[in-house]
Amino acid sequence: MRAIRKGDVLIVDLTVSAGREQGGVRPAVAVSGGGLPGVVIVVPLTSTMEALRFPNTFPVLPTKDNGLEKESVALVFHVRSVDKRRVMHVIGKIDAATRRKIDLALKKMLRFS
Repeated sequence: MRAIRKGDVLIVDLTVSAGREQGGVRPAVAVSGGGLPGVVIVVPLTSTMEALRFPNTFPVLPTKDNGLEKESVALVFHVRSVDKRRVMHVIGKIDAATRRKIDLALKKMLRFS
């Protein structure tokens, strides 16, 4: 597999989860590049559109470039680091506008200036 880059859409295996954590094999957006030792920071996606009712979420429409098959919701509030061994493959890349939305939501949520 090629190096993971910020903005890549990945299929990740999050089958071991607890409580309200997102679980299962699902798409996620890489919000870190390859500079972290053995891990990548991701924002999980869900196809459950009702998740838009939560703060720090927004829709991500499928495109040829991002590789998504369904309308999805970026669950920015579920940002997490995962071991790179959980990454099954890269299916695409988000566009610049979606990347900016994720960056802004992370800054707001984490209260970075």
